[in-house]
Amino acid sequence: MIRVLLADDHAIVRRGLKQLLQLGGDIQVTAEATNGDQVMDTLRAERFDLLLLDMNMPGISGVDLITCIRRDAIPTPILVLSMRNEVQVVRRALSAGANGYLTKANEPEVLLTAIRKTAAGNRFIDPLLVDDMVFSLVEGDSCPSHEQLSDREFHIFRLLVHGKTVNDIARELAISNKTVSTHKVRLMQKMNLASNADLVRYGVEHGLLE
Repeated sequence: MIRVLLADDHAIVRRGLKQLLQLGGDIQVTAEATNGDQVMDTLRAERFDLLLLDMNMPGISGVDLITCIRRDAIPTPILVLSMRNEVQVVRRALSAGANGYLTKANEPEVLLTAIRKTAAGNRFIDPLLVDDMVFSLVEGDSCPSHEQLSDREFHIFRLLVHGKTVNDIARELAISNKTVSTHKVRLMQKMNLASNADLVRYGVEHGLLE
């Protein structure tokens, strides 16, 4: 039996996924988490065959959460299940230590296959994203400027694009306002942007707004 820790902050999504995974016969959700802190605490307390992880949850989440898990040397395979289908988000998740990435646009059978493969120690990439990832590598010379950002800068960039203030971001990431401001200055320099309006416009033009 594949023991799964299911991490998603939406109760309806968790319930639906639990019912779906039960149909697989060999997969069982044995614990749930609704934010990054719960994920870390649960992984430290129990052993799982797989973490099924949504990229957007309250508090630490996404790439930052994956990085924390790997820094703690927690060996649990991580399969990201997300609405996000941007190539750069997929790359960052895999680089941070995720073992697989799947979007919620897939059929249930694909999810079951992804869980089995990832739990067995293999890698899994969403079939719907493979072509985009391959061609984005071929066209790497025309890489957009947000690809130059570090994982932390990209995370803060995303929050800024969604209208979060420096104070909001500091509270959400549990870091100082000064640190957020420093990251903001650096990312705007890297991207050659001059204002928050430029940030939002860039995010819209590059499909970085959900």
